[in-house]
Amino acid sequence: MPEGDTIYRSARALQQAIGGHPITGFETGLAKLARVNDDTPILGRKIERVESRGKWLLIYLSGDLILVTHMLMSGSWHLYRTGERWRMPRSSMRVALHTANWQAVAFNVPIAEFYTSSSIKKHPQIAQLGPDILVGDFSQDQAVERLLSFAAQSPDIEVAVALLDQRILSGLGNVYKSEVAFTAGVHPFRAVKTLTHAEAQRIVDFAQRYMKANVVDGKGDGIVTYTGNRRTTHTMHQEERLWVYRRSGKECRRCGSTIQMRKQGSQARSTYWCPQCQPWVESQLMPQDRN
Repeated sequence: MPEGDTIYRSARALQQAIGGHPITGFETGLAKLARVNDDTPILGRKIERVESRGKWLLIYLSGDLILVTHMLMSGSWHLYRTGERWRMPRSSMRVALHTANWQAVAFNVPIAEFYTSSSIKKHPQIAQLGPDILVGDFSQDQAVERLLSFAAQSPDIEVAVALLDQRILSGLGNVYKSEVAFTAGVHPFRAVKTLTHAEAQRIVDFAQRYMKANVVDGKGDGIVTYTGNRRTTHTMHQEERLWVYRRSGKECRRCGSTIQMRKQGSQARSTYWCPQCQPWVESQLMPQDRN
């Protein structure tokens, strides 16, 4: 599943290419979107802006219409110059927005719906999103307090499961979940009630640090849709770009212990950790002990 950094880069690229331009063509393979287009035509509307919210991508159109998409496991947005051949079959197209110079095409997107500025406030998931790690006004202090408040309300939830809960912090996915827990020195299967304030601070700090590093768009005015494989280590070597993710059975890059993996949570997501660098903590701290 694309994580928040991937959606952020997609939104940025779409904004650079089609933001501010009128729609010259609209295509969709989804009945819901087609019905909206029949009632209130998309053609001629202006693409006012494109933004990401956690793992959601929102395209704001003039006339108070918002195209909301979520990639889940299979979806992706592509950009093509007008007349350029698509790299995926038309049968995989779910939405296509055409402007004078660009085509923005959503392939295999499982969730694509139109909302208004009023109705989106009632969206069952978007309305409940926690602080987006990649937005400019993200506050680490507020994020820490949100994580610890969640721990007080749901004390037995495991740390790595909590990091995937978009109501706490939005944008983190399965890769960052393991990487952030590792660098914060926190065992991913611990209950969140055992987190100290300092540990929560480290988690939030590394989450923001890693995600921001992976959306750097480089220099120049070119439209950047992808900047290479996700990286959390400082090395530029392709095979050494992550600390623990997908490294089960290999040596820890810090201590030499064997990286472990176990399925976790109701969705049985793979979680990776180093038993030496992320020691198990048995204690169950009360809220007043977290400082």
